[in-house]
Amino acid sequence: MEKGEIRVCILRVGGTNCDAETKRAFTELGVEAEVYHINQIAKRGILQESEALVIPGGFSYGDYVRAGAILAKGLLTKLGDDLERFIEEGKPVLGICNGFQVLVEAGLLPGFDGVGSRPEAALTTNIPVGYRCRWVYLKHENRGNCIFTSKVPRDVTLRIPVAHAEGRFIFPEGKEQEYLERLYENDQLVFRYCDEDGRYAEGRYPTNPNGSFHDIAGICNPEGTVFGLMPHPERAYYGWQLPDWTRRGSPPKYGDGRLIFESMIDYLTRKF
Repeated sequence: MEKGEIRVCILRVGGTNCDAETKRAFTELGVEAEVYHINQIAKRGILQESEALVIPGGFSYGDYVRAGAILAKGLLTKLGDDLERFIEEGKPVLGICNGFQVLVEAGLLPGFDGVGSRPEAALTTNIPVGYRCRWVYLKHENRGNCIFTSKVPRDVTLRIPVAHAEGRFIFPEGKEQEYLERLYENDQLVFRYCDEDGRYAEGRYPTNPNGSFHDIAGICNPEGTVFGLMPHPERAYYGWQLPDWTRRGSPPKYGDGRLIFESMIDYLTRKF
């Protein structure tokens, strides 16, 4: 498939943000990307006509109940069968920040045994409590399974910002070690929080900005085609978005976030 034939569907509801920035990241790479409300997607069959689905950041429906919980139920109710077929066909689904929360609440991640009937993990209140808006470092852990990081060498450190109040990744009490082992066995662990030199945060704030278990910042499903991460790659797409580029005299052309979008498009051009 040629780049110009690829259609990316970016989902929007009340409270979504960064959808325009996400669209721009894709159009910059030469693919067609449009932002649609979930009702438009359901009524017009847009998902079936698309090659990729993105759930961007924000505070969908005000994040009432739990972050991402209401949109997750809406996603399963309005798009359930279509979304399951979409994933079975190997089409990529990307969840950024609130989108990651939605994918977890919908049982799509970690998805150890396919689409789950209940969440197998949670993204909950930050420790220390509070909204975090800052640049963080991420160590790439994936061994090649995740299609969204094919252009990122293993063990490389990326710099991408976070902006959330409920980003602490946890597994059910008593299941932590078992589920962590399954992440490693299935090559589902993608990003962990680290410092500038690639040393793991080991839960230390602010290197780990939210207290996530095992410093987890992003995971994929066993097939590597559904990916969620708390940092915002669309906010680190261009070099001028870096917070300290003026110290260098001039910004680099691109930031680290571009690699995630490039990897996704590269997969689509080869797969379809």
